[in-house]
Amino acid sequence: MRTGVIVAGFPLVLLALMCGCGGGGGSAPVTPAQTQVAAPTAGTKAALNGAVIVSLATTTSGATIHYTVDGSTPAASSPIYQAPFLVASNVTVKSYATASGDKDSAVTSQAFTPNIPSGTLVWSDEFTNATTSNQQPDPTVWGYDTGASGFGNNELEDYCAWNSSTAPCDPTNPNAFVGTDSMLHIMARKTASGGYTSARMKTQGLFSLQYGRLEAKIWVPEEQGLWPAFWTLGNNIATVNWPACGEQDIMERVNAAISPDWNEGSVHGTGFTGGTGLGTKYNFPAGQTAAGWHTYGMIWQKNSVSYYIDDPTQPYATFSNPASLNGLTGAVWPFDGGDSAFMILNVAVGGDWPGSPDATTVFPAELKVDYVRLYTN
Repeated sequence: MRTGVIVAGFPLVLLALMCGCGGGGGSAPVTPAQTQVAAPTAGTKAALNGAVIVSLATTTSGATIHYTVDGSTPAASSPIYQAPFLVASNVTVKSYATASGDKDSAVTSQAFTPNIPSGTLVWSDEFTNATTSNQQPDPTVWGYDTGASGFGNNELEDYCAWNSSTAPCDPTNPNAFVGTDSMLHIMARKTASGGYTSARMKTQGLFSLQYGRLEAKIWVPEEQGLWPAFWTLGNNIATVNWPACGEQDIMERVNAAISPDWNEGSVHGTGFTGGTGLGTKYNFPAGQTAAGWHTYGMIWQKNSVSYYIDDPTQPYATFSNPASLNGLTGAVWPFDGGDSAFMILNVAVGGDWPGSPDATTVFPAELKVDYVRLYTN
């Protein structure tokens, strides 16, 4: 005998069990409460003469920090924190952290008022070495690009990090070291098998800067097939790639000395690279070459990048926004979006611009750096 009510061929009791609506009534699904990301904190490390190096961090694993340095409220379109950055002017740093599936953190704010006069030295690496042996460049400032990818220019070298034993690198003959003369040495070497090693040092992820007068005292190697450079890339290369991140070439030249000898200062960004890049050659005075001590400098201000050699009061090139971009289709000035930039020092071997070394090229070839310094504008 059937004791339950039949609905569409199923007993009502069974329907109740199937839908979960029997035995005391149903309830709507519960959405789990969102966890709020931990708000960023700002840590500081003393630089020089009142400047500080600022680091941002959150205790939420995997979170992304967006920040601003102009006092505006950060948003998803604001720069992503990638590396410690120098603060040498009166600014307010605001930041928040975000993580997928979680609630964004609160915005934190910290004002810096160092009140540093123009022309003040605020950061430097003097490459001091008081020992009797060659030393590693400061690992809290300098890292390395490594390998033999050609780096977009069909270069021929393997770049080696400090103490690398990955062939063809040789830790007993490092490609970058601070010598007992308290100078940085970057060595391009020819290997027994006919290949080349060198070093490409960078401050990416460790130290960055925005604005100021940046200079380095450098002795440049001049040989066929060599391509030494001192330059910057925007921290946001990790998210927008090159050239949108911006590139500033302070010292760059190729091949053997000529008369007059030269250096090129240039800037690159979206819409102005390669044949449409913005660059100016500086010709050394008669009797001078780049294979001698010269100070190569950049004056970076809002909407302006200038370059000088030896005398900061006499820039030989100035590129400005928007004037320098007139007539360049799709050109976007990348140097004032709030991102800082990291420095690079390297000696490339071969590549699209210089061509390959030849029988006249002397190895090892050496770039020497006495110091790198940053002053306030």
